[in-house]
Amino acid sequence: MQDIADRLNISKNAVSLALQDKKGVGEEMRYRILSTAREMGYGEYAEKPAAGRNVLILVPERVMSYQDNDHFRFYHDLIWGLEKSIRKRGLSAVIAPIDREMEARLQLPRQCTEMAYLGIILFGIVDRDYARLVWELDTPLVMFDSYHRDLPCPVVASANMEGAYEAVTTLIRSGHRRIGFIGPANLTTSHEERWLGYLRAVQEAGLPLEMHQVLASSAGFQYTEQEIAAYLDGADDYPTAFFCGNDRIAYLLARQLRMRGRRVPEDVSIIGFDDLHYEEEESGLAMTTMRVEKEKMCEAAADMLLSLKSTSREMLRMYISPTLVSRSSVSAVTNQSFHS
Repeated sequence: MQDIADRLNISKNAVSLALQDKKGVGEEMRYRILSTAREMGYGEYAEKPAAGRNVLILVPERVMSYQDNDHFRFYHDLIWGLEKSIRKRGLSAVIAPIDREMEARLQLPRQCTEMAYLGIILFGIVDRDYARLVWELDTPLVMFDSYHRDLPCPVVASANMEGAYEAVTTLIRSGHRRIGFIGPANLTTSHEERWLGYLRAVQEAGLPLEMHQVLASSAGFQYTEQEIAAYLDGADDYPTAFFCGNDRIAYLLARQLRMRGRRVPEDVSIIGFDDLHYEEEESGLAMTTMRVEKEKMCEAAADMLLSLKSTSREMLRMYISPTLVSRSSVSAVTNQSFHS
């Protein structure tokens, strides 16, 4: 009942009344609740002939939280994009959240044992041991958005390394030769590949890798605004441009630079990643970014899963290229050098 309530953004009590055919719920809402129950494959309300037409989408609950706006903004589109792509193919998508306790105890969602399904799409940002638990199931599996390299199976992800390479190359073509990086280096394979794309672009251009211009976490966490501020305060001089591991970091950096009298992009250019929107845009700053093509990723994941006839142990990877979105946070380099 809670799953259905969350899906429809209504109270659990309303779901209970509808499923028990009691008064207190309008007919339109009752129909929506019963239809959703059937679509999600629950108990006596499920359409038995369609039970084997379900696709499970396993999602860590932590990225579905409204309180964590950074994760929610990005993953909301991916979760419901998958649901739409699967529904377009005449199937039912069953979204099964994985909470932290389940992940720690290596406990599968009950849908994995209580209903028939064609296969699983797993958001690969779960812990490696949990991903292996799902990987060991005798069912077609596609890892989505991120993955674990030692678990060979089909994968659909954004081409993060190529996207980061393009972003940094854009800065180089604008005349920048001192380009910094801020972002996690190993939080997920996605972030790791963005860091590697930065390194590749800098090295191929023959630019020196100046580690004092880099704030790359190897501890698996995102950066806070306080950490970015501390980094800027401790710098002897600033690069003329930064590539950031995501848009959240890019906007936090821009705010901290402005607080120190630096203009974006006149003094420092910035490129982010993901194409998310933040309140800083209201101040006139629109971030140049690499747009993750979420709809294409969802379509590719649905097609890949349905193409599998059985459990696959091949590391088949499909990377969807992100798109450079040029906005106002990048300009050609000047000859100035700024000191803190």
